[in-house]
Amino acid sequence: MSTIVKQQNNSKARNSDSPKEAEGRGTALSTTRNIGIIAHIDAGKTTTTERILYYTGKVHKIGEVHDGTATMDWMIQEQERGITITSAATTCFWKDHQINIIDTPGHVDFTVEVERSLRVLDGAVGVFCAVGGVQPQSETVWRQAKKYNVPRLAFVNKMDRMGADFDNVVEQLRKKLAAVAVPVQIPWGAADDFKGLVDLIRMRAVIFAEDSLGSEINYIDIPVELAAKAEEARAFLIEQVAELDEELLEAYMENTDVSEKVLVDAIRRATISNLLVPVLCGSSLKNKGVQPMLDAVVDYLPSPLDVPSVLGIALKSEEEVSREASDFDPLSGLVFKMVTDKFVGKLAFVRIYSGQLKKGQNIYNPRTRKRERVGRLLRLHANHREDVDVLYSGEIGGMVGQKFFTTGDTVCAENDAIILENIEFPEPVISMAIEPKTTADKQHLVDALQDLSDEDPTFHIALNEETGQTIIQGMGELHLEIIKDRILREYNVKANAGRPVVAYRESISKPGKGSFTFEREIGGTNHFASLHLHVSPKAQGTGNTVLFDVSSSIIPNEFRTAIQEGIEDALLTGVLGNFAIIDTEVKIIGGEARTVDSSEMAFRTAGVMALRDAVSSAGPELLEPVMLLEIDTPEEHLGDVLGDLNGRRGRVREIKALANIQAVRADVPLAEVFGYATSLRSLTKGRASYTMEPQAFEPVPASMQDSILNR
Repeated sequence: MSTIVKQQNNSKARNSDSPKEAEGRGTALSTTRNIGIIAHIDAGKTTTTERILYYTGKVHKIGEVHDGTATMDWMIQEQERGITITSAATTCFWKDHQINIIDTPGHVDFTVEVERSLRVLDGAVGVFCAVGGVQPQSETVWRQAKKYNVPRLAFVNKMDRMGADFDNVVEQLRKKLAAVAVPVQIPWGAADDFKGLVDLIRMRAVIFAEDSLGSEINYIDIPVELAAKAEEARAFLIEQVAELDEELLEAYMENTDVSEKVLVDAIRRATISNLLVPVLCGSSLKNKGVQPMLDAVVDYLPSPLDVPSVLGIALKSEEEVSREASDFDPLSGLVFKMVTDKFVGKLAFVRIYSGQLKKGQNIYNPRTRKRERVGRLLRLHANHREDVDVLYSGEIGGMVGQKFFTTGDTVCAENDAIILENIEFPEPVISMAIEPKTTADKQHLVDALQDLSDEDPTFHIALNEETGQTIIQGMGELHLEIIKDRILREYNVKANAGRPVVAYRESISKPGKGSFTFEREIGGTNHFASLHLHVSPKAQGTGNTVLFDVSSSIIPNEFRTAIQEGIEDALLTGVLGNFAIIDTEVKIIGGEARTVDSSEMAFRTAGVMALRDAVSSAGPELLEPVMLLEIDTPEEHLGDVLGDLNGRRGRVREIKALANIQAVRADVPLAEVFGYATSLRSLTKGRASYTMEPQAFEPVPASMQDSILNR
């Protein structure tokens, strides 16, 4: 493992001779941190971010989520509900380091905000509730961070709450998240007795003056009752890091009393290499532990120089190329979020990986193959903007006025174009009909829906051809409720919306074959095409693939695009109930083309009909989205909750006692959990809470299939 650290450091050393930073930039690359705050809903992400802004001098008054005054929760819907809906970016400074922060949502309906933020971040702070520990959405965001190899710190928040258990959370990090979680701090007390923390690096106790809102920090000797535990925890820390880092091991062999600098440097190398997760603790609401967490961000999380060079495909040669964090490399950046702002118009959030993005310069979009001019560049602070002339490598900012850019697009120079890896987004699981109240609102509704779909890649718009209704699709009830609310209030459009309905899918249960011959005279011209297809089921979540297993002498290449388009159209419309077919492999195994009569239109139609024939012979089945619910309920209501889940076709995974509550994890079909919040409140007299996230698509029971298809 330690070899990995050395190899990365050596590669940096080889490139260190060439200059990387332009004279005009304000902060050096080595002192820049791009981090995200990620967590389960209600773990305290936004509260933690508010304290960061206060202690770094970005704001002069602490905003509170429960008062609707949090700086980063600037949308009216966020202030009313007390949750984060959209990720907000800001820049602050701590100990001569520039920290660009993205505060992400915790609610599963807005998980796309986490996905696209982590794609462009260099490091993350995972916030965990000291009582709830590792919760369902904690696991989801942790997997997302792991997917993009983002180094992480863990901050165990809410140590002031009854039932807080730091050691239990650390154990859950190891078991549930398979993280090498090692405390670099231990708490001094818990719940009402939470006084501060013990710094295991410098072996001192840290307390925070309450009369200065935690701004004044006092360092004192470790209290006698914690001395033995602190010594044991420090020894464990050194032992764990020494296993991962040869330099620390060598220093430890020479002298067991390892110096502070040697230990910090070793933890930094192991964290950046994703071999270690340092664990910190505190209570953001009570203003305890946030400044040491900021110190840890500076000490342990990577700068743009510490992460691997970004990879992409050169547009001309189609070869893989890399761009390192340097102001003098060719421009490369990624648009990771779009916002429609009523004051500035379209605002694109962009991460610059290499080069410099200057106001007024021409940039190239390799997806659209179009050149656009940059009108304005902004540094972001929630919904406030600051104009800048240049965004340098390693920075995150905003571009104004880009007409053809969308989420996932690459920003580059036309003469050295590169395509960076795009961002993948989950498919919607719920839909709802919406229509304007008056003819005058029709175009306004179309414009509003277009703006919102540009902002949110998990929000889809479709037209029901049978009824002519506009159908909006999203990730959950709350997602569509927020969309509807924004249409009514933000865009001032009068519209009626139906009830949310489940977005079903179709798939096949076995291999099958199908064929179709299209032969027709249209407008005095004969059109002919014949196709033979083979379909087979794929693993869940792997998507559809279309393969040609037939020679070009049988099916000429000129018709293959039309065939693929026809098959993809048929996969979107399904065969049972106009639901999209998923996780299916389609293979073209034969057919016939005629030199004179064959046409693209004929082969496209043959593709549609042959696919339907093949799917019909392959055991088509209707699939429904199944959600993972985690319910926290007082023990006296556990029986009622379990009985209700059973009536909703739920499968209980586990029941776990946490302090004075019971945590129930269960799989429940989405169709059965509409309005569940109201039912749960009624069952438990308002004392239970729940969260849910999409888990999988599963076959609908045969007894229910007909009623769904005949709706």
